Amino acid sequence: MAERIFGHIPGYPEGSLFESRAELRESGVHRPIQAGISGSQTEGAESIVLSGGYEDDADDGDLIIYTGYGGRNQSTGRQDHDQPFSHGNRALALSKQNGLPVRVIRGSKHDSRYSPPFGYSYDGLYAVEGFWHEPGRSGFEIWRFRLVKIPQKVTAGQGVREDPAEYSVARRQEMRVSRIVRDSAKARKIKALYKHRCQICGTRLSCPAGPYSEAAHIRPLGAPHDGPDTEDNILCLCPNHHVLFDNGAISVAKDLSLIGADKDDLTVHRHHHISLRHLAYHRKHLAVVPDFEREASV
Repeated sequence: MAERIFGHIPGYPEGSLFESRAELRESGVHRPIQAGISGSQTEGAESIVLSGGYEDDADDGDLIIYTGYGGRNQSTGRQDHDQPFSHGNRALALSKQNGLPVRVIRGSKHDSRYSPPFGYSYDGLYAVEGFWHEPGRSGFEIWRFRLVKIPQKVTAGQGVREDPAEYSVARRQEMRVSRIVRDSAKARKIKALYKHRCQICGTRLSCPAGPYSEAAHIRPLGAPHDGPDTEDNILCLCPNHHVLFDNGAISVAKDLSLIGADKDDLTVHRHHHISLRHLAYHRKHLAVVPDFEREASV
């Protein structure tokens, strides 16, 4: 199997045009002949094609809300069942988690002013900045991915390969950190309330400059979630549990018991009111837990 490359393919700069999926495959820009997502559940997704096959796609150029894989009837092309969190969907989620760039290709049948008049165009690298699930236009559960264009000057190709056995000087490589750090007065107040102890595990990190913790927004800020930067939408978490919470591995039930964590209940200070509405949003759209757990906690 050819090496999986995350980043630009040498010889095919942004703006390259292709007549067919066969040409895309031959170039290595997008290898599958039919699938819209190229990747694996263990390495991540390196490329996607916007071909007009999914009715819920939204394309604003530098911002794309991409509909995941599956749920379509092979005969009619219509969405007639829920999409699974597996295959390409899980690969894209892994790219978000590990900060891997995704090549975006648009096809002429994709209904967007950014699509080429014929064939396919390679339109550069995007970062997967979030993923969630919700009912689509046809009423079935779909996975959605927020992809944001990465400026060309800070992009660098990456290859997934085993490190060489011999000792060598580490290569310098530009990396893009897509995580936005927000530390408003409200966030600082919540962290001080818990004395920087994680509400999930109780860990307090002591650094030379002082204690460290992170403010996790239950309902994410900004479009498409539009969560508020308010105290009832903030948790004080350690970095590990912040990552797990943001990526749907842990959620909180309406009785404040923890879903997907070893500990039974979330620690809540008597002066910290947490919105049950925001917790319900996280469970419904962001948590990746077995269906019976999700249904039991709604």
